[in-house]
Amino acid sequence: MAMHLIRLGAYNANTRPRHRDPASAPASQFICPGAAAQPSALPCMLSPISLISVMTRHSLSVALIQERNHGDAAANLSAIESRVAEAAAQGARLVLLQELHNGAYFCQHESVEAFDLAEPIPGPSSQRLSALAKRHGVVLVGSLFERRAAGLYHNTAVVFEKDGNLLGKYRKMHIPDDPGFYEKFYFTPGDLGFTPIQTSVGRLGVLVCWDQWYPEAARLMALAGAELLLYPTAIGWDPDDAQAEQERQRDAWVLSHRGHAVANGIPVLSCNRVGHEPSPLGASGIQFWGNSHVLGPQGEFIAEAGTDPTVLVCEVDLQRSEHVRRIWPFLRDRRIDAYGDLLKRYID
Repeated sequence: MAMHLIRLGAYNANTRPRHRDPASAPASQFICPGAAAQPSALPCMLSPISLISVMTRHSLSVALIQERNHGDAAANLSAIESRVAEAAAQGARLVLLQELHNGAYFCQHESVEAFDLAEPIPGPSSQRLSALAKRHGVVLVGSLFERRAAGLYHNTAVVFEKDGNLLGKYRKMHIPDDPGFYEKFYFTPGDLGFTPIQTSVGRLGVLVCWDQWYPEAARLMALAGAELLLYPTAIGWDPDDAQAEQERQRDAWVLSHRGHAVANGIPVLSCNRVGHEPSPLGASGIQFWGNSHVLGPQGEFIAEAGTDPTVLVCEVDLQRSEHVRRIWPFLRDRRIDAYGDLLKRYID
């Protein structure tokens, strides 16, 4: 199979490879070299040292399902089922969904009635996701509004093995409370710690959205042996913001993930939603910008989606982390004796 190797130069958000609009190309073209369907017409960006073949036995085919809201849980889950089937047909073995994929991003306002959207885990949605993972033989990572007990709710990621078994879950630790993102009203901070989940495709360090702004979360997952970092995400901008501000926000989001990949020497997968979702309060709502992406252990782009619903499939070489950590031994050089003040809110 032909391979396309491009050396990574200066970062340029306008020139890095993107997938074309899904309306203009068949789904089978939304893959990187090494995926099952066919060689991609789209290059992967690799660093100067990454002349190691991505087609090794350590190669893992991953898929990110970037979707819009279809109205309700039934419609959204049906769309997810179709998309996962597409991903599996292209050879994906690990599939990541976006944050709170069952419906609209309801946290744009505070509503007691919205708690009715939550469900226990296991529950109806997790059972459907379990069956989906088993049907296609994929490791599946979803994101649900969990009802743990009366008055106790979490933003929870769930991980299913390819046989449908629920391997574990992660409850979002960092909870935002910004205009349009009133999550503290709904979600209790997680209490499961930063523990990777062992699967048949590797040890997954699953975090959720707002966790992406905290290097401590990524570091703790890496120190616990995570081989990949995964972020189901729901992030967008206010349509009334100036274009320059919108671009700053999106680029900062991408940069945070590249930093996690570089600092920890492991791949990062981030799956965002797309589309405009109106505000129940009559405000301008949120334009979710998509741009889901897969990064290598030097922060290089392996694949990136645009702003439309997309099944993003590409190959990740898990062995590259070993090579990168040998030349960039950041974990070796950590001064763990000098970091005690990190446990303080602020150093006065």
